[in-house]
Amino acid sequence: MEPQRPEEGDGAQDVGELDLRTLRSRWATRKLTVKSSSMKRLSLKGRAHHKASSIEKKRASGGSDVSKPSNGDAAAQGKQDDKHDGPGPRELYFGLPLPRELQDEDGEPIQQFTRNKIRTAKYTPLSFIPKNLFFQFQNVANIFFLFLVILVFFPIFGGINPGLNSVPLIFIVCVTAIKDAIEDYRRTNLDNELNNAPVHRLVGWENVNVREDNVSLWRRFKKANSRFFGVLWHYLERLWKKDAQPPRRTFAGADPRMSIETRLSYWDGVSSPTHRRSLAYPHEEIQMTPVQSPLPTVQDEAVLLQKLNGNLVNPDLPITGKARFQRDAWKNLVVGDFVRIYNDDELPADIIVLATSDPDGVCYVETKNLDGETNLKVRSALRCGRNIKHARDCERAQFIIESEAPQPNLYKYNGAVKWRQRVPWDPEGEPREMSEPVTIDNMLLRGCNLRNTEWALGVVVFTGHDTKIMMNAGITPSKRPRIARELNFNVICNLVILAVMCLIAAFANGVAWAKTDASQAWFEYGSLGGTPGLTGFITFWAALIVFQNLIPISLYISLEIVRTLQAFFIYSDVGMYYDKIDQPCIPKSWNISDDVGQIEYIFSDKTGTLTQNVMEFKKATINGQPYGEAYTEAQAGMNRRLGINVEQEAKVIRAEIAEAKVRAIRELRKLHDNPYLHDEDLTFIAPDFVDDLAGKNGPEQQHANERFMLALALCHTVIADKQPGDPPKMLYKAQSPDEAALVATARDMGFTVLGSSSNGVHLNVMGEDRHYPILQTIEFNSSRKRMSAIVRMPDGKIVLFCKGADSIIYSRLKKGEQAELRRETAKHLELFAVEGLRTLCIAERELTEEEYRVWRKEHDLAATALENREEKLEEVADKIERDLSLLGGTAIEDRLQDGVPDTIALLGDAGIKLWVLTGDKVETAINIGFSCNLLNNDMELVRLQVDEDEAGLMGEDDYIRRLEEQVDAGLQQFGMTGSDEELKHAKKDHEPPAPTHALVIDGFTLRWALSDVLKQKFLLLCKKCKSVLCCRVSPAQKAAVVSMVKNGLDVMTLSIGDGANDVAMIQEADIGVGIAGLEGRQAVMSSDYAIGQFRFLQRLVLVHGRWSYRRLAESISNFFYKNMVWTCAIFWYQIFCDFDISYIFEYTYILAFNLFFTSVPVILMGVLDQDVSDTVSLAVPQLYRRGIERKEWTQLKFWLYMLDGAYQSVVSFFIPYLFVAITTSAAGNGMDVAERLRLGAYIAHPAIFTINSYILINTYRWDWLMILVVVISDIFIFFWTGVWTAFTYAAGFYRAAPQIYAELTFWMCLIVTPTICLLPRIVVKCVQKQRFPYDVDIVREQAKHGEFAEADAAAQAAMAGIADGTGEGASATSSSSSTGKHSGRGRHRPSRHAQYASVDEDRRPIYPPSIATHNTRTQNASDGTTYIMQSRESAELQRHQHEEWEREQELERERGAAAAALEGSGQPQPVERIYTRPSIDRARPSYDRVRRSMDRVRPSFEASADFTSAARLSRIESTHSVQEEHPAGPRRFNLTTVRKRGLSAFSKKSIDP
Repeated sequence: MEPQRPEEGDGAQDVGELDLRTLRSRWATRKLTVKSSSMKRLSLKGRAHHKASSIEKKRASGGSDVSKPSNGDAAAQGKQDDKHDGPGPRELYFGLPLPRELQDEDGEPIQQFTRNKIRTAKYTPLSFIPKNLFFQFQNVANIFFLFLVILVFFPIFGGINPGLNSVPLIFIVCVTAIKDAIEDYRRTNLDNELNNAPVHRLVGWENVNVREDNVSLWRRFKKANSRFFGVLWHYLERLWKKDAQPPRRTFAGADPRMSIETRLSYWDGVSSPTHRRSLAYPHEEIQMTPVQSPLPTVQDEAVLLQKLNGNLVNPDLPITGKARFQRDAWKNLVVGDFVRIYNDDELPADIIVLATSDPDGVCYVETKNLDGETNLKVRSALRCGRNIKHARDCERAQFIIESEAPQPNLYKYNGAVKWRQRVPWDPEGEPREMSEPVTIDNMLLRGCNLRNTEWALGVVVFTGHDTKIMMNAGITPSKRPRIARELNFNVICNLVILAVMCLIAAFANGVAWAKTDASQAWFEYGSLGGTPGLTGFITFWAALIVFQNLIPISLYISLEIVRTLQAFFIYSDVGMYYDKIDQPCIPKSWNISDDVGQIEYIFSDKTGTLTQNVMEFKKATINGQPYGEAYTEAQAGMNRRLGINVEQEAKVIRAEIAEAKVRAIRELRKLHDNPYLHDEDLTFIAPDFVDDLAGKNGPEQQHANERFMLALALCHTVIADKQPGDPPKMLYKAQSPDEAALVATARDMGFTVLGSSSNGVHLNVMGEDRHYPILQTIEFNSSRKRMSAIVRMPDGKIVLFCKGADSIIYSRLKKGEQAELRRETAKHLELFAVEGLRTLCIAERELTEEEYRVWRKEHDLAATALENREEKLEEVADKIERDLSLLGGTAIEDRLQDGVPDTIALLGDAGIKLWVLTGDKVETAINIGFSCNLLNNDMELVRLQVDEDEAGLMGEDDYIRRLEEQVDAGLQQFGMTGSDEELKHAKKDHEPPAPTHALVIDGFTLRWALSDVLKQKFLLLCKKCKSVLCCRVSPAQKAAVVSMVKNGLDVMTLSIGDGANDVAMIQEADIGVGIAGLEGRQAVMSSDYAIGQFRFLQRLVLVHGRWSYRRLAESISNFFYKNMVWTCAIFWYQIFCDFDISYIFEYTYILAFNLFFTSVPVILMGVLDQDVSDTVSLAVPQLYRRGIERKEWTQLKFWLYMLDGAYQSVVSFFIPYLFVAITTSAAGNGMDVAERLRLGAYIAHPAIFTINSYILINTYRWDWLMILVVVISDIFIFFWTGVWTAFTYAAGFYRAAPQIYAELTFWMCLIVTPTICLLPRIVVKCVQKQRFPYDVDIVREQAKHGEFAEADAAAQAAMAGIADGTGEGASATSSSSSTGKHSGRGRHRPSRHAQYASVDEDRRPIYPPSIATHNTRTQNASDGTTYIMQSRESAELQRHQHEEWEREQELERERGAAAAALEGSGQPQPVERIYTRPSIDRARPSYDRVRRSMDRVRPSFEASADFTSAARLSRIESTHSVQEEHPAGPRRFNLTTVRKRGLSAFSKKSIDP
């Protein structure tokens, strides 16, 4: 929001007469540079935007169902398109007629806009059947099966039952279609819910931007179909549901909503978040035109216009009274509509805000559906539109909006509003042309929610698929598993084999019929074809039907069954159940589970995915005293690297912390019975702080602690929300969760923020209610990295409180003061950063009345400047935020989700590379990288950064050239040049890179890295780095990175995220995983798998993914094998019958072969087989690498199984043939055993025994179920033969069972044939396992010997915990970062803290120093760090501190003597603010523990300015403050000399002589 303009004369009045209302200075969320604002908007490549126009309900949007944006080559996000292939810039007219150039011949608008009705589903009732069939018949096998079904309809080709032959194909097509329909139905329901959601739209006025017409005939037909199928579906639903759903509400016939000045709205009676009445309150008159202050007599018109308040309402126009806000559906909104949004409503389109219920035009939005962030963001109304309050004002408004074209960047928007307005000094003259820029801060985006604002009124500029959320969504993809895609090649190979077999049969049969001297010439009636050639042609197609099982349709049916059951077991896995939100792992795409077992790259969002975004205040340093007890993930990681048993240590430490918490709460209650203190919410556990606050260690520290907490309670922009109850609860909603954590800690310590008003903050300080007038609030932004509040204290003094990044605050401290305090605070801040905590400093400055008066005048001038307002405001703020006095620092934990570091480490051990793609700042991403094991001490940081030229002088080639130099330098470290040969080698190399390098790149630089010139080099450089962090990236850039890796390296990728900004990369990756929970629904709805926590990814990938891939690969191989045995046996028989395509097997055998005899064992193998257990899979993640290298399903394996099947078919045919040949007995009906069908029975029984035994041999897990199924399958052929041959329906096969079962040769054949068939396989397996074992063979032996017994016991205990409802299951073995964490029982236990799905980093009032601080400067002899790196015991530490204290006391005495001498000589002495800081000697377990757990890091981070250490703070302190003469003191340091010596700046040896 722009700062409020002061009234005339403000600058000259006394401070005492100043308006005491809080004035806020806000800057744009992301400051637009000259270069950025002048660049043409980017568009997603391939986005098709213009289709035939269509119209809705007599109010056409001028556009039709525009196809959704395609991700296409998402690298187009990084390019500037010279020719925009989407809609161009638009001009919208309100209350004014369209100019002639924007009208066609009929006077209708030329501009075409998309409808607001959106569709993310793939199908409609009309398009489902053709589109789904099109997708299904992309499968080569389905086309082949359809062709066979058609062939069977011709009796000449020997087809027996065309209907029966078509059943398998119909079955698989229908099952797949039903599955796709169910998946798409969920998306359709969400679309309908959104499209029919209510919104209040202005009716009774003319929107000239869109044409009015009837709905087209085609649209009517489509809508009628949709209604028909909808009614039919709901009718069917009611048949199996007891309670019918209530009819869906529609808004077409709703009564027009009365204007808010005549009718109470639903939010009446709800108090304003600022405890003041809204200007739109129903029972008060609203001043339409603000009264102008008296104007000076002499000023030029430019200055007058600058002071003038803009007003879009033309008071000269009459009020018709027809305009009303009517309740309507989202889908009926069009561009140019006025809409009113109420508190908690979701935004239906991209809207420019004209006015809000706040007098300053402020509103708050929550963007969790857009980017996963739940913290509030501030948006402001246009200055010129704040007088528009009612429908009558909209009716009289006259203005033009010039808008840029729709583009996907969530953080930028350029537009302008233009109008004509009469000026008070020339009321009879012509109205002046006026304009106001429109930025992203004036826009509410579709998908956001309005919060803490009673209402907001605006105009629609983008609808439907032109909105930013939809442009970033992309098309819902149709994903096919990799094995299925590769299977097409094998199907084609089998088609070639089948064609060869058919050609042989056709040729042989044709030749046989051509012979005239053969017996068939005398005994047969002649061939069907009449001629040998035609007979051979017919035989070819007949053979195709008989040998069709070589390409088994049953395989595809079985795979669908297997994948569906795998999805069910994934859903049922209690190890991935998140009890807090009752969320299991939900497979949304059932057919890609095997792809999860081949993942090589994982792309993860940071905020809300890796982190919980539960900000907890953990520690503080006040007046040189450290407070707070905590045990963080970063500290656990350090200790783990040192070989310490972290689990055991954590138990001990958490017990100590729990005891300290009890003691702290007890003392707080004694000090003040705070009704707003809830024990479970306390995160700042510091009994020593409570003691000091009570004055037990002197009044000085007590005063310092009170001042510190007062600063936290006053310097903020939070909104207080009092929850009734006994005791009551005070909650805080803030733009940043960090800020809410600071204010909540002040509340717990007795400094409770009760609320705020227009002129100050209400506090309860230790039971006493106080009011503090806030004179000015200078808010945080990304460039300032600080915020300030100017407060008038109860004693009348004016104090500026400032909080911000430690480096920023230190550079603004007053020269020459608080030397010791600065040193101690810097030490403490560094130690806090070592623990992975986010630090900031608190400082203050006392202002005189004159200083504030002068600064206020400058600020008011800057706030009313028309040009460079932001820069001028920042410059003015910089002047007063100097010469600060340090109060202390805070440390907040941005908690990772439970088990994130362990999960990432486990995935890394499995050979999976994890990249982080986030919209956060570089520093924040690096922090989390160290906490979650993405970055470690031994990594060299490769930073690719090209700074944007704000002057706009650099072109695209200049940026690319600069970046190419950096990329080439990075490749040289690996001895690479980025050539095509290196890329070919990289595609074959699946080994994880050495953990020596990590790459960090920002979004602006990534734009050029994804260009065609640099993409290959950038990809090769990233592949060589262990970790890659892409920061400040847009959703389309995330998808571009995923596409670059997936297609460039031909690898399997997985994307995981939690917000709508992750949808694009989730859809682009082979596997998309959405984090379900509090963050919104977009990512989950677009994902293939929905899980509750990031840690469940290890089970999904390493357990279920690996199992599924191995099972599917083995099942498919065995399926081809068994059909090869069966089909080739029929083929060998043709040798003895001149290839006339006679069936060797009785027809029911052919039908039952893939249905009963052999299908169940192979399906069971695909569903239940386990080479190792789940605990062993997690204990030895390296087993997953076979999936990455795709060794379970290879062409070599396929052909080996095919050859094995061919060999066994020879044995299965000829051995029974020989046994039958030596059988002499005949049956009572005179038929010999050598008859064709009985020979088939001799062959079928041992063949089925062999096949099922072969499947059993290839199965790792021989449990009772698998054995039972194999035995039943083997017995079933005996059962079926006995039953079927007992009936005369068997015809020539009648009574065959007792005949063949009575023959000894049959049983001999049943033993000999399988033995000879399986012997080679058994020998090869034995040799392989003994001499050339796979990793899994070795691990299985280890498991058999009990080497994983502990892991099994831990897993069983964890599962038992889940079953008991303790909620500790899957994370039982993961170290938790929470302090004093309790495992509450019950499935729906609410969270202790408010969760934030993300953090708006540009508004976060904390510049995180970095978790990498401990990793960047510890024990590497860098400046100012060695003093905390010495591993001492606590007693030695205390002794060292005591010696330091004595030395400082001696220095103080010398300094006092020098001051007395100056005073005696009459010379002026420098004014210095003396802080008496007590030295309190006491045990600090957490503080001392961190000092002892430092580890070494690489010096590469030492040169980075992104991190804060005590040494760096000492180098930059006071650089932005007024230069003063240094006070006398014996300690002076030459930092250059110190660095040369490699000593600490504060060590004894570094004192200059």
